Amino acid sequence: MAITFVVYAPAVRDGFVFDDRALITDNPMIHARDGLYRFWFTSESPDYRPVIWSLWWLEWRAWGANPVGYHVVNVLLHAVNAVLVWVVLRRLKIPGAWLAALVFAVHPVNVATVAWISEQKNTLSMLFYALSILFYLRFDDDGRWRWYGWSVAAFLLALLSKTAIVMLPVVLLGCVWWRRGRIPKRDWLCSVPYLAASLALAVVTIVQHQRALGDVVVRTGGFASRLAAAGWIPWFYLSKALLPVGLTVVYPKWEIDVSRWTSYVPGVMLIGGLAVFWWRRKSWGRPWLFGLGYFVVMLFPVLGFFDQGFYYYSLVADHWQYYSIVGVIALVVGAGKRMSDRFGERGRTVGVVAGVALSLALGAAAWRRGSVYTNEETLWRDNVNKNPGAWMAHNNLANVLLAHGQAAEAIAHYQETIRLRPDYGNAHYNLGIASFQRGDYNTAVVQFREAVRLKPRSAEAYNNLGAALAKAGQTNDAIAQLKIAARLAPHWDEPRANLARLR
Repeated sequence: MAITFVVYAPAVRDGFVFDDRALITDNPMIHARDGLYRFWFTSESPDYRPVIWSLWWLEWRAWGANPVGYHVVNVLLHAVNAVLVWVVLRRLKIPGAWLAALVFAVHPVNVATVAWISEQKNTLSMLFYALSILFYLRFDDDGRWRWYGWSVAAFLLALLSKTAIVMLPVVLLGCVWWRRGRIPKRDWLCSVPYLAASLALAVVTIVQHQRALGDVVVRTGGFASRLAAAGWIPWFYLSKALLPVGLTVVYPKWEIDVSRWTSYVPGVMLIGGLAVFWWRRKSWGRPWLFGLGYFVVMLFPVLGFFDQGFYYYSLVADHWQYYSIVGVIALVVGAGKRMSDRFGERGRTVGVVAGVALSLALGAAAWRRGSVYTNEETLWRDNVNKNPGAWMAHNNLANVLLAHGQAAEAIAHYQETIRLRPDYGNAHYNLGIASFQRGDYNTAVVQFREAVRLKPRSAEAYNNLGAALAKAGQTNDAIAQLKIAARLAPHWDEPRANLARLR
């Protein structure tokens, strides 16, 4: 835990980034006195995750708009999770459990979870998820049903923090298989409550995501495209787990040609590898099947079969492998421990040196990565440097620059956003705002017209188009646009105020 806090010292000093403010500090339900009731007993929140919403509701009252408190809580949760990973792996008799937990604690891929405040939903759900596994293993050891009850309760709390852990029932059965070489009937029956809870919360999450997305198309292509992508995604995450370089927020969004048979090769290789490990499950294939099988199972919710908003930008994200990366780490560290033990005392010495070197290298990389989350500008500059095609990163960086009065540089990034994504209405709207602020009213009119074409229900776009037309001397057209804005937002006073000034 001490090492974790040292490694994440830069993260504690970070600010709010990405959706932190929208979800927490600027969220009216977080501020509301009856927020807890509404999170638990209504569907007003964008996702039904009442446990994490409740934590943020309490934190807002403790820290307010000061990010330090939120970061300290997130690092603390991650440190406790690392300890729980150690305890669970030790109970499963995985070689090198302590080192595996330390590698999990300092792995730079996890910076995306620990330094990003809104990803407390990852660290909090992981806490209950790991406790649920630990309690079930205790139940498996001594047969006391109270441990089973605690396990089910912890699982429900994990689900109500983030539903990405819905695959826990499969994980529990896998742990029993790892211990016994088979899955007794009792464990199959005991998995039923977990499966029922997973199914119920998964359905709720899918419905809420569809409601939140509305008419937004986050992905094109049919089932064949999703199936091909699902074969690529685990290999991407495996590469980042083994060689965590080039980490960023928004990775390139793959364009997979489903008409080419090569698009399915990664998936076939993945299934083929797991099949070989299953075939050799009674000998050398057993740890590979357990470790990589766990890795793939926990990635299932983010393999692309079910849409979510982030797919609009990319099909992969570092914080989505927070749970699954444990499988790869435990497999690699366990294999290293076994190899070093075979060479006696000298081998164990080499193993210790290698473990220290690995931890130092990963910890240093995590330290540097934590500094990237200092503020919005450092985060998005890092992203556009590593992935110049990330149109969302260009747009977000431009928003920061415009807020800081750097309109010229902001306009360049808005223009790059539009070049990369011509149908992104927000970029046209933002470029219109920037042009308006610089007094370039003709360009502002052009951009606002494109914005209302792409976002015909946006009262803000019509209002600003009217304001730009008025500045450009096109009064009659300005009045027409402002009337549309007033009709779209009848309770918004600004379009009416602008109309009054023109009349």
